[in-house]
Amino acid sequence: MEYDFKFTSEGLIPVIVQEATGNKRPSGRVLMFAWMNRESLAMTLESGMMTYWSRSRKKLWLKGETSGHTQRVVRWFIDCDKDVLLFEVEQTTGACHTGYESCFFQEMDRKGQPMTILEEAMFDNASVYATKTSH
Repeated sequence: MEYDFKFTSEGLIPVIVQEATGNKRPSGRVLMFAWMNRESLAMTLESGMMTYWSRSRKKLWLKGETSGHTQRVVRWFIDCDKDVLLFEVEQTTGACHTGYESCFFQEMDRKGQPMTILEEAMFDNASVYATKTSH
């Protein structure tokens, strides 16, 4: 499939991943941000499971391949400029490799200082990734 999207010069497109709510408009919590290339996008659409491009490891990664914390695609959107994707997913356990539901768990104050984290981690990242590499 050929996409009329605006990929970066590295062949990547940013992806916002959001909790699916079933509402007419996207309204769930943002779970994470990642990157896709054409291959990972095609794999995601074919399998229905989120697959990304890891810039640090320079390879494809199926979300949950190490942790079991998978993301099943419910629906997806392209922004008006065709340069950002938004996926609504059903998340198994937490999305963040640190153990939290969302990668956006650390609230900051207006001075840029971290505030007290108000949520509990959903899993112990040290035991999940004890002998494995995180994303």
